[in-house]
Amino acid sequence: MNHSKRSAFLFFQRFILVFLIYQCIRIGFYFYNKSFFTEINSQVFVGGVIFDLAAIGYLNILFAILHIIPGRFQQNLKYQKFLFYSFFIGNSIFICTNFIDYEYFKFIGRRSSFSILMAEGMSNEIGGLLISYCIDFWKIPLLMIFTILLFFLGLKSIKFKNIKSISKTQSYISLLLVLLILFTLGRGIHRKPLSIVDAPKYGPIGTSALVLNTPFTVIKTLSPKDNLKEINYFTPEEAESIFNPIQTFSYSEPNKKNVVLLILESFGDENLGVGQTPFIDSLIQKSYFFENSFANGKVSMDAASSTVSSIPSLMNKSFISSNYSVNEIYGLNQLLEANGYNSSFFHGAFNGSQNFDQYAGHVGFDNYFGKNEYEGPAVFDGVWGIFDEEFLQYTAKKINTFEQPFFSTIFTISSHAPFIIPEKYKGKFPKGKTEIQESIAYADFAVKEFFETAKKMPWYNNTIFVITADHTSAYGTEPAQKNNVGKFRVPIMFFVPGDESMIGVNTKNMQQIDILPSMADYLQLNAKMITFGKSYKSDQDFVVNFLDNIYNLEIGEYYLAFDGNKSLGLYNWKKDPALKENLIKKEPELANKMERFIKAYIQTFNHRITQNKLVIKE
Repeated sequence: MNHSKRSAFLFFQRFILVFLIYQCIRIGFYFYNKSFFTEINSQVFVGGVIFDLAAIGYLNILFAILHIIPGRFQQNLKYQKFLFYSFFIGNSIFICTNFIDYEYFKFIGRRSSFSILMAEGMSNEIGGLLISYCIDFWKIPLLMIFTILLFFLGLKSIKFKNIKSISKTQSYISLLLVLLILFTLGRGIHRKPLSIVDAPKYGPIGTSALVLNTPFTVIKTLSPKDNLKEINYFTPEEAESIFNPIQTFSYSEPNKKNVVLLILESFGDENLGVGQTPFIDSLIQKSYFFENSFANGKVSMDAASSTVSSIPSLMNKSFISSNYSVNEIYGLNQLLEANGYNSSFFHGAFNGSQNFDQYAGHVGFDNYFGKNEYEGPAVFDGVWGIFDEEFLQYTAKKINTFEQPFFSTIFTISSHAPFIIPEKYKGKFPKGKTEIQESIAYADFAVKEFFETAKKMPWYNNTIFVITADHTSAYGTEPAQKNNVGKFRVPIMFFVPGDESMIGVNTKNMQQIDILPSMADYLQLNAKMITFGKSYKSDQDFVVNFLDNIYNLEIGEYYLAFDGNKSLGLYNWKKDPALKENLIKKEPELANKMERFIKAYIQTFNHRITQNKLVIKE
């Protein structure tokens, strides 16, 4: 073997070792989250190899140059040790990011992006969360340490002391060949560079997170520019004829009830009716309850823009943390303020958490009340903010000082990981079957106490309470709770004290982005707005959300999975909640009709978001 091969071969051996480590991590990821991947095939792992090679290729271009570029320094033992340790440390950092998603995947349903990994919007909480993560999921840090130790020992077994001076011509040829290979691996062999959205091509619906690796998704989301693009499935006129986001409401006499929007942390359907939420369960019986209701995102930040501004989360980054968050936005607070309401946003966490205070300021809320503004007993939970019971009592009393009519958004926090409840309540609530459910029971109690206090206040009987959850939890136990339909099932209900016409069950599909137009309809307000949802009084019956690079569309009892290019599956999600029978070949006309709708919806969404056309200009 000549010396140029020695130098290139050293890099090649190290590259192969990193590749093998990635394969072991993927296998571990699969077994750790096996219940989420009910259907896999060999293509999943073929895709995994492609995306692993892409990530490793991107990350090691510099190391290829350092290994092979000619010079007498290549013979220097100190240089070779520097190369060894820099290669080890550089690759170890990205290897470790994969382990974060072993557990975090359960919460967000996809691989982490750069902004999620950097805890965007959670800078104050990150220290406590990391400590909690390491304690609660101690097996993951141990597995991470073991893998890094294995990686180190593997590198040590590859000898590097015999690198000698070589021909510059040979060396440059070797370098060019290696760089060409790495560039090809990183880019992919297709016309367009390999991207996150290519993952669904390599396996059944819902397996993209298994195909991908976290270093790849981090690399692809490093750019400050968001990756939303204009799409032209149809002419603008044709798209608008299929889905038109401009809606008009016209009434002669407004119904100026106060509006309280209560967003409950992680109160997915999987936590209701199982003994953990006796108060919410009882409130459902007194409310106008939407039996088939959905979130439009998978993280808390998504819920704010969905419920208040009727903007779904149709990209891999939350709208309120994206570049588009500075767009002009029309929201429920603006609709109501134009009709004489004052507006406020309450969130018991650190100010700055989830970017809620920035969002509230940008969209035009009159006041924001967070941990900094809280007045009451010292009840910091040690990680997030003020325990729900005390913060909701503070909220009720603060609302009591507002002039009517008012609009208040309230976001709870205590049923968020690490699921801390006050010491005085330890052992008081049922543990439930999953890790989150004790804190769910505590939060349900805190909400009950809030309503007990509010009931005594003069504004209570003149208020509509809109109650929903930000997203599901990570702890559904049934197969139907772990697919791309079940992962979005949250309660939505309208509770209106004294209004018996608002008691009952609505079986149509409802979603968070429907709240804005629904309030315009219920309160009988005159308005013309851009909304990606529909009123609860509408004849339309659609729900749209996005996860794991799949657009999900429910119309009636059917669910369509669309990857941006083609439909992957059609299911009757009511008769077949586990999504076992793909009907796309049996019902081609329905599949085509639903595909036309989702295409028009995506085209309209992308156009209005990228072109800053979310507000009607008269």
